[in-house]
Amino acid sequence: MQALHTAATGMAAQELNVQVISNNIANLRTTGFKKQTAAFQDLIYEHVRRVGAQASDQGTIVPVGVDIGGGVKTVGTPRSMTQGTLSQTGNDLDLAISGEGFFKILMPDGTFQYTRDGTFQMDNQGRVVTAQGNPVQPTITIPNNASGLTVNEQGQVSVTLPGSSTSAVQGQLGLTRFINKAGLQPVGNNQFTETPSSGPPQDGTANTEGYGKITQGSLEQANVDVVSEMSDLIAAQRAYEMNAKVISAADQMMQSTTALFR
Repeated sequence: MQALHTAATGMAAQELNVQVISNNIANLRTTGFKKQTAAFQDLIYEHVRRVGAQASDQGTIVPVGVDIGGGVKTVGTPRSMTQGTLSQTGNDLDLAISGEGFFKILMPDGTFQYTRDGTFQMDNQGRVVTAQGNPVQPTITIPNNASGLTVNEQGQVSVTLPGSSTSAVQGQLGLTRFINKAGLQPVGNNQFTETPSSGPPQDGTANTEGYGKITQGSLEQANVDVVSEMSDLIAAQRAYEMNAKVISAADQMMQSTTALFR
């Protein structure tokens, strides 16, 4: 019975939907996390009688057809890149982006990855790095005897050196944009890589046209709405239960048919 297969595709789809929702909820407190949603499409149809077909020799046309659907399939888990709220931390190297752009990170293999997570530290060489020790680009080194570290909205990093009463610029953090930021590939550690869908990276300066500004002493929170996620979770659970009920009903109908031959 086709209903068994159709309902099974529905259960599989809702299982994936719950997995996506659970990942969103699990990352509720993950800095810079961007939530995902599951997108579905109906499967190919069996056209028992095509709409618009000729119904008689007199040329009458069938006004409606008989189309039996094959179920549902998952076509993607698009990521929402909307702005998350900023939370103040007071740490000098906690940086948040308000608007467009990603921090550019140099990986050990020489490639670049991109992140909205501005939880930065200094390594044993004084370089500004991520939690995994990978340097933020362009590489900025803070002298070990420096004080008064500041980062302005354009990404200029300044410190006060011994014997000086004024701050000196040590480097300039940049931001990177993409034509289709939702097309970036997540790789874990709050980081993304470019793909043919995202388009090539476009490096620029913060707080200039098309790029967001940098806020020191703050971090961007995940853009996950708990109430919305819980509502979606309940809806997915009910949809799964209804598909399971269809399988049960189809099984009972097959049992009834089998009983006729006993």
